Amino acid sequence: MEKGDVAWMMTSTLLVLLMVVPGLALFYGGLVRSKNVLSVLMQVLTVFSLIVLLWVAYGYSLAFAGGNAFIGTLDRVFLLGITKDSLAATFTAGVSIPEYVFVAFQATFAGITGALIVGAFAERIKFRAVLLFSVLWFTFAYLPIAHMVWYAPDGFLFAKGAIDFAGGTVVHINAGVAGLVGAYLVGKRTGYGRDAIKPHNVTFTMVGASLLWVGWFGFNAGSNLEATAGAALAFINTLVATAAAAIAWTLVEAVHKGKPSMLGGASGVVAGLVGITPACGTVGPLGAIVIGAVAGLAGVWGVTGLKRLLRADDSLDVFGVHGVGGIVGALLTGVFTAPSLGGTGAADFSITHQVGVQALGVGITVVWSGVVSLLAFGLVKALVGLRVPEESEREGLDITSHGETAYES
Repeated sequence: MEKGDVAWMMTSTLLVLLMVVPGLALFYGGLVRSKNVLSVLMQVLTVFSLIVLLWVAYGYSLAFAGGNAFIGTLDRVFLLGITKDSLAATFTAGVSIPEYVFVAFQATFAGITGALIVGAFAERIKFRAVLLFSVLWFTFAYLPIAHMVWYAPDGFLFAKGAIDFAGGTVVHINAGVAGLVGAYLVGKRTGYGRDAIKPHNVTFTMVGASLLWVGWFGFNAGSNLEATAGAALAFINTLVATAAAAIAWTLVEAVHKGKPSMLGGASGVVAGLVGITPACGTVGPLGAIVIGAVAGLAGVWGVTGLKRLLRADDSLDVFGVHGVGGIVGALLTGVFTAPSLGGTGAADFSITHQVGVQALGVGITVVWSGVVSLLAFGLVKALVGLRVPEESEREGLDITSHGETAYES
């Protein structure tokens, strides 16, 4: 066990925490109307905190404690048997880190995935419905996908050779699909498509996107689990892919709208971060730039053309950015991991085969998350209801759900 690896992984865990609170909270908070900003901040904070506790209770065990191809065991509930001397393996034979550090790092991944979903049905859902759905979805969607993709050597998709270095399928596609299902089932915001529903504070959104970018270095480079050249590769890829996506999104807006927007630039940053997540440890910097640029372009389409086609009120474009960007990144990982394109794949790497494996991972994640989300929302609706009354929605969730306001009049 190297002290440098331990220090890097603890730092990476803190960086992922920074992504959520305050990063994601501010990004989402700025995008909603002023009467709902605190409700979104509260949902992000509380869902993240709840899932961290569930991760310790049984999530880590079901994701990483043995088991079959699809789910782990309950051998490590409440971290049973783990002590300060317990070690977790890394990608290098004979090199380990404290298991507590690995548990904490993975807890932040689970937490941010649940928090991402709330943006899709912001401004009209009951707070208790968010919490109950989060428990169900985390248990029956996140944990099986995480186990299938990341549990070595027996996880179903891991054994198939799927590449998801930091969570394109586990985090972004998984959350994006759940958000889309939620947007359909909760229904459109009152006045959607008729009244102007605009972000109340784009400055918040810019600050949030910037914090996401900073924190994402822990998310991606931390997924290397060691402070080595592998982390350096993920680090530079996270930098350049995100820059490419921000420029791509901005250029599209400048051409089609005549003016580039700050909101578009911030959205491009997130789209690039999402796109490079599954590929960051296995592609070269030039491949990362291409992936980032394509993710940026796909994101513009996801929040405009695709959103109109789907006719869903995905409030903060969770599927348009995270779902679409995750799919693009996952598939292009199978292309740019090829050594002939600057990637780290083996000499006999087959793009066709790997793209097929990546597509399998995408398909399983979309179907699994979609079905679990449909059932979970249905159960939540039956138990507590999904939506606040129309008068509460018109007044704003800050007052009606939490009894406070973000701004004094």
